[in-house]
Amino acid sequence: MFDLVFDTLYFASYSNFYGLGNMGISSFDVFVAYIVAIVCSIIVALVLRLPLLPSKPYRYSFDVSAIYPTPIIAVGILSIFLVLNYTFMYNGLILAVVVGVLSALFVKYLFDFVFPKPLDENAGEGIDE
Repeated sequence: MFDLVFDTLYFASYSNFYGLGNMGISSFDVFVAYIVAIVCSIIVALVLRLPLLPSKPYRYSFDVSAIYPTPIIAVGILSIFLVLNYTFMYNGLILAVVVGVLSALFVKYLFDFVFPKPLDENAGEGIDE
């Protein structure tokens, strides 16, 4: 398992999809950029008054929250930038902050339009139970 994590960080920091090895940042810098993106997205989501956790029951909840899917979207978008060999300034830290803020704004205002919630199981049946 730890080999997989190291190999993923190594791949993201020293090569990209086309095999170019000119990124020049270490795996520690990539790890710090991921942590900054996660923390920044959660803080901005809480400032935008997203709930920390979704409504109960957690398993069947389709509500957005500060914990899920906000940091997952931030890490995914940051990974795309890192693999495409774009780090901007300060070894990707500025990019991580920008991605964290934009992912929180996306989850707050556009997530339900892009990914609508599923219909209720009993909606449209017309049978009263």
